[in-house]
Amino acid sequence: MRLFMRRRGEAGPERDAARRLADLVRETLSLEEAATVSVSEISCGDPACGGAETVVLVMRPGRRTEAAKVLMPMAQVTAEALVAALAPLGAPAPAGGGLPLPSDKG
Repeated sequence: MRLFMRRRGEAGPERDAARRLADLVRETLSLEEAATVSVSEISCGDPACGGAETVVLVMRPGRRTEAAKVLMPMAQVTAEALVAALAPLGAPAPAGGGLPLPSDKG
């Protein structure tokens, strides 16, 4: 599995959040091993996103890079919000209860 995170040198909750979100993206989209997922947090000028938004890039062999945005900081992204953002990329719509984020414990 390849995973890229923009904020090099940062450790702790931000990195853990990016890894959990990338794992959920892979699971939700049933991505093959050769696919690459990038999860980044960038500044956002939209007041609805609270100053930061989360951007997910999905790079699959032989296809154009696809992007999804969640208008909230990475640490606040819920499984339901992420799955909803991934819907245009082929993810199923979130069910009533939503999906839990994959746990750090394994």
